[in-house]
Amino acid sequence: MKYNLITKKEEYRINNLISQVRKEQGLTQGELAKNVGISRPYLSDIENSKRQVSGEVMIRIARFLKVKVEEIFFADSVRHDVQGLQ
Repeated sequence: MKYNLITKKEEYRINNLISQVRKEQGLTQGELAKNVGISRPYLSDIENSKRQVSGEVMIRIARFLKVKVEEIFFADSVRHDVQGLQ
């Protein structure tokens, strides 16, 4: 008897609305980065989902922008199907 094992692996990409909220508040990347203690290039990479961001930095950004973390950071599930043993 043959068995087909299919496993599903979920990966999460953290997306965000930092740029939108930052611009609505009239802040530049440099101003926000300085106030939360990160570099402007790192903030740019976070805004463009090019770099992972720690929970600590998420909290500092959200607090400075006076919004809840879950209002600006969210995860998109990316599913990968992997064919297993037969």
